[in-house]
Formats: sequence, C-alpha cells, structure tokens
Amino acid sequence: MSFMTDKVIIFSDGASKGNPGPGGWGAIVVVGDRVVELGGFDKHTTNNRMELTGALEALSLVDKQGVKENIVVNTDSKYVINGMTGWVFGWQKNGWQTKNKEDVSNRDLWEKLATAAQGKKIKWNYVGGHIGVAGNERCDEIASGLALGEKVKLFAGKISDYKIDIHNVGHDTVKKIKKTNSNAKAYSYVSLVGGVVYKDATWAECERRVKGVKGVKFQKSVSPENEEEIIKSWRA
Repeated sequence: MSFMTDKVIIFSDGASKGNPGPGGWGAIVVVGDRVVELGGFDKHTTNNRMELTGALEALSLVDKQGVKENIVVNTDSKYVINGMTGWVFGWQKNGWQTKNKEDVSNRDLWEKLATAAQGKKIKWNYVGGHIGVAGNERCDEIASGLALGEKVKLFAGKISDYKIDIHNVGHDTVKKIKKTNSNAKAYSYVSLVGGVVYKDATWAECERRVKGVKGVKFQKSVSPENEEEIIKSWRA
C-alpha cells in the first residue's frame, strides 16, 4: 500500500487468553482515504507483549512509507503510552535497566518500538477500552479473535468502503468516562443505530446490534444519570 499523505491515524490493541497464554494483536492504519488492518497471533505470550506488538507493527508499516510527522497512535494501553512518553528514555540511559537495576521486561519489543518511533513526531493518545471508540473496538475484535484461533478477515482499501466510523474517537467523552468510571460495573450499554437509541443490559447484546454497522455510536454507562448524559451528548 502506498501512502499519498503524511497524516496518519493508528489504533492498536493486544490480547492474551491466560496472560500468559495464546495471544493476538490488532492494528488499524489510516492515511487519507486509505485504511489497512493488521493482525497476528502468538501461541504463548502476554497482554503487554501483544499491546507492544500491535503498536510496533503499525509504526513499522508507516516507517516503510517514509512518513515522519502528524502521526497519532490511539491505544487503551497505559503501559505502552507511559513507556513511550517517559520510561523508555530512562531505560535507554541506564542500559535498559530499571531504577532498581533490574532488566526491563519485554526489552526486545521496547527496543524495536523505540527504534520505529525514532525521528517521528508521534502523539500517543489514550482511549478507553470497551466504551464505544470504534477503532479501539475493532482492534480488540481482531486481537481477541486471533488469540482464540479464529479466522479474522482484515480490511485494506478505501475508507469509503470501510464499515467502521474510524474518525469518531470522541476524546472528551472517552477521557471523562475513563477517569471517573473505568472500573465501575456497567449499568447498561447504550447505542445509537440509524438515529435510534437502544439500551442493552450486556455488552454481548450491544455488540450484536452494532457489529459491522457503519456510523453507529455505542458506550457503557454506569448509572441511570450517566446513561442519560451519554444520550444527551449524542443528541447535541
């Protein structure tokens, strides 16, 4: 795939069934009007290694095209974000050892990711998992499916043919919900499909409703009041 612009949007995610256990990673690279989905499997790995691999593989694809600026990496892994915006610089100075003089876990992947990011202007953006961010949800679907040994069809083509509303990140809503309610029990899963609001009791029910449908919105609520806030924000 040849990139014709220097603006890049990346989503990445990883999963491990057992941690350690069989794992998978997924990534989406968006450049202009083109989209590429990536994914892979490891028979014995951890969540953190798969999170790192997803970001690494996405940046490696970008690196091959010579893109250096305007790159945004969206991930729900604070491990990846904290590492790439802080920890890695200290590790490099200390010979890839922690402050406690211990070897850095997953050093092989951290080194590769740091190399892939070198010389690029990258914004590492945190998005909440399982709260309706379309790109993150799709990456999770790829990663989890591959970890379970399922066959996952990966998309590559024009964004107009892509069934996912990839640009609907909803940063303000994501940050607010994640900050205050990230570990709270779900009250409901709200979705907006074809202009109609639906309220489901479980994520499985909501997922069946929205999966593969273009232009939908969906999010976890943690209380009746939060549910109404979400619906009002969509109507606004």
